[in-house]
Amino acid sequence: MMMAEGCYPDRSMFSSIVHGFCKAGEFSYAYKFLKKTEDCGQRPGYVVYNIMIGGSCSCKELPTSDELELAEKVYGEMLDAGVLLNEISMSNYARCLCGAEKFEKAYTVIQEMMSKGFVPDATTISNVIEILCNSSRIEKAFLLFQEMKRNRVASDVYIYSILIDAFCKASLIEQALKWFTEMIEGGCSPNVVTYTSLIHAYLKARKLDDADKLFERMLSLNCVPNIVTYTALIDGHCKGGNRDKACQIYESMMGKVSVPHVDMYFGQNNGDTKEPNVFTYGALIDGLCKGQKVSEARDLLDAMLANGCEPNRIVYVALIDGFCKEGKFDEAQEVFTKMSSRGYSLREHTYGSLIDRMFKDKRLDLALKFVSKMMESSCAPNVVIYTEMIDGLCKVQKTERLISFCC
Repeated sequence: MMMAEGCYPDRSMFSSIVHGFCKAGEFSYAYKFLKKTEDCGQRPGYVVYNIMIGGSCSCKELPTSDELELAEKVYGEMLDAGVLLNEISMSNYARCLCGAEKFEKAYTVIQEMMSKGFVPDATTISNVIEILCNSSRIEKAFLLFQEMKRNRVASDVYIYSILIDAFCKASLIEQALKWFTEMIEGGCSPNVVTYTSLIHAYLKARKLDDADKLFERMLSLNCVPNIVTYTALIDGHCKGGNRDKACQIYESMMGKVSVPHVDMYFGQNNGDTKEPNVFTYGALIDGLCKGQKVSEARDLLDAMLANGCEPNRIVYVALIDGFCKEGKFDEAQEVFTKMSSRGYSLREHTYGSLIDRMFKDKRLDLALKFVSKMMESSCAPNVVIYTEMIDGLCKVQKTERLISFCC
């Protein structure tokens, strides 16, 4: 009515109305009103464009496909008008584009803003780099980081740690180490995340000595390890065959023993200890079982439960497999009962371990009962289990049972 009578709002009023529509989630109406500014002889400016894009992309939840498409349309019109996004709108817009898996577009938005002279701060760029890394688009994250350096945006420990962690997870340790050296030479001190990422990468590559040296360096610079660091060391030493050292690290971490060369690791002279989590317990229990120390692993399960740490499937499966390989079926069945009572179902490998042990112990009825139970739970026996069953029944000349299963 106001405009029909020839009374046109000024730019400030237009912005307020668009903001009101956006706040109410009526983005299509906000856009229609934005276009009316042109009918009034005005051009949308910096404020109203940022209200439109910021409004549709500012929530934690991703916008709908229609809302994001509208934001992209407004962004294109904004560029044509020579207007730039502010830092908050840019960060939120890029986040939503990445959330919709439009990674190329998100990368282009940052590039376009930089090419027009608007250089976002380190926080804005690091948010986009983190999203790209978490989406396994590390090549784009790398290019954005290079663009950031060309525009003389100062890197901080957060950005370096994100990149180092992403490249370590991609097994690109050499590039990660280059950034590690670069950040130190630039006066940026690594934090516990930076060190742990590299230590874990070394351990994963079975470079235990390099992991140990880096850990010593970390401690010498008074960077305090966290439970993730400890878990990585325990898991790495277990998988590297050095299970005794893994146990010593665990005992020292818990403050139960004094082991000089391990105390050097954890700085036990200050009496500090860390509470293990399910991954710490899982790594050590799995390592002990693989090292034929299943009784110690079961004791650790009891300690885990006593400390209120709920075991996961990995813990139970490791114990069942370990007891079966040691010929201790009753103990394996006891763990299986605990596992079932906590809502975990068995999978092919664990069923195979139990069934193989039953046939070896000549518990034929129980073995066949487990095979039937396996089928009832929609877990079809694989060729290994069928082979074990055929071999077990043939050895005791129970071919009639075999025929009933196979036919």
